Amino acid sequence: MSGPLIFTPEYYARMRDLETHGWWNAALRDIAALGLRTAALPASGRMLDVGCGSGQTMTWFRRLYPAWSAVGIDVAAEGVSAVARESAQTACLASVLDLPFRDQLFDVLITLDVLQHLPLDGGDVRGLAEMHRVLRPGGVLFVRTNAQTFPRSPDDAVHMFRRYDPNVLESRLRRAGFTVCHFGRVNALLGLAEIPREVRARRARNTAYTGLLSRAGSEGQRDRWKRAWLRLEGRMMLKGMPMPFGRTIIAICKRT
Repeated sequence: MSGPLIFTPEYYARMRDLETHGWWNAALRDIAALGLRTAALPASGRMLDVGCGSGQTMTWFRRLYPAWSAVGIDVAAEGVSAVARESAQTACLASVLDLPFRDQLFDVLITLDVLQHLPLDGGDVRGLAEMHRVLRPGGVLFVRTNAQTFPRSPDDAVHMFRRYDPNVLESRLRRAGFTVCHFGRVNALLGLAEIPREVRARRARNTAYTGLLSRAGSEGQRDRWKRAWLRLEGRMMLKGMPMPFGRTIIAICKRT
C-alpha cells in the first residue's frame, strides 16, 4: 500500500501526527539539536524554515533558542494554513526557488526533506543558490534529505522525487558557496526495515515515489530504544565516523 502524496491534505495530516508522536521525527530532532550545538549559535538571531509544513520545526527551534525569531515558507497552502491555525509561528506561501526575502537576512536556515522534492531539472541547484543569498556570511544551513541506498531508486520526474548519492549533494553544496562542516548518513540499521515496505509500495504504484508510508507509533519502550539508537548514529556522524549506508543525509554548512 502506498502513502499519501506530498502537497495533499492527507500528507500534511499524517506529517503533523508523525512530528507530534513519531519516534523517527523525534530522533532526527535530537540529531539536529546536537548538530546546531556544534555551530555555537549566538544568543539571538533569525531562523528561516524552508519547507515548514505545519510549523512544528519552528516551534521546536524556538524552545531551544527562545530569544530567536523564526519564520517559515512552504509551497502548500495546507501547510501554511496549519501554521496559522495551530501555532503562534509565522509562515508565508512561497517557494525556495524564489525566496521573498532580502539578501543576507537570516542567521540560520533549516530545510528538512525539501531538496529531494525540487524540480529535477536543476531545482535543487537553484534552491541552494537562493538559500545562500538570504543567509548572512557565516550563517548556518542545516539540511536533511534522502540518500540513495539499496535497491537504488530512480528519479521520479512526475512527482519531483529523488534520492541523493552523498558525493553529488556534497558537491552541490560546495558549488553553491557553502563550507560543509558536517556531512554524513544516518538511519542506517533501522532503515533496513523500511526496504521491503517500500519495494511493495513501489510495485503497487509503479513509480519510484511511494508517498509518505510512515505512521506514528505507540511511543512505547521499543520506540524509545529506536530513537536512542538513531540518536547514537547521529552522534557518530557528527564525530566524523562515516557509515557506508543510511537512508538519510545530514549536512551542516556555513555560508562563505
